[in-house]
Amino acid sequence: MIAMNKIFRRLIVFSILLQLLIACPLKAFAESEEAIFAGGCFWCLEHDLEKLDGVVSAESGYSGGDLINPTYQDHSGHQEVVKVIFDSDIISYKDLLKQYWVNIDPFDNNGQFCDRGDSYKPVIFTSNQEQKRDAKESQETISVGLNIPLEQLKVDIVESKVFWLAENYHQDFAVKNPLKYNFYRTSCGRDNRLKKVWGEYKY
Repeated sequence: MIAMNKIFRRLIVFSILLQLLIACPLKAFAESEEAIFAGGCFWCLEHDLEKLDGVVSAESGYSGGDLINPTYQDHSGHQEVVKVIFDSDIISYKDLLKQYWVNIDPFDNNGQFCDRGDSYKPVIFTSNQEQKRDAKESQETISVGLNIPLEQLKVDIVESKVFWLAENYHQDFAVKNPLKYNFYRTSCGRDNRLKKVWGEYKY
């Protein structure tokens, strides 16, 4: 009887440990969320966002259009985008939006900085009603903060479409090619324009 009780207790302990092992990854998965932004060259936006605490990963890709399997050479109808996976316990979607805004030129929907054309225009892609609401509220906050009419902000807020991962050589471009990246970013005038638009802007 004593031996049976010991076995029974061990089975209970094992069962509890097994449930904990199963529950932990599910909890971690539930806390990870996804956001997709377009803001000009995806090299730059990826680099700006992946540095943030709470961002698990940032990947460059294409979205917004209907073309299947777009490539860098042919992504007609799509924007260059960055898909961000983030831990919502550390950084919220609202905080990501704040960082997105101050890393784009919100007045230009014909491209961004030196990159021109529809594929470079700024877009916030939302995956649910909560993200849509937060995106619109952030737009209104920017309008008030910059003391400008809402219609002067040329950033589209649209429902997410399929995300297509860009070619491998585009991923982590700033890390893999720091000299080329810094030369491009400087010559494109990105930081000078951001400073001119945002200055000492505070939320």
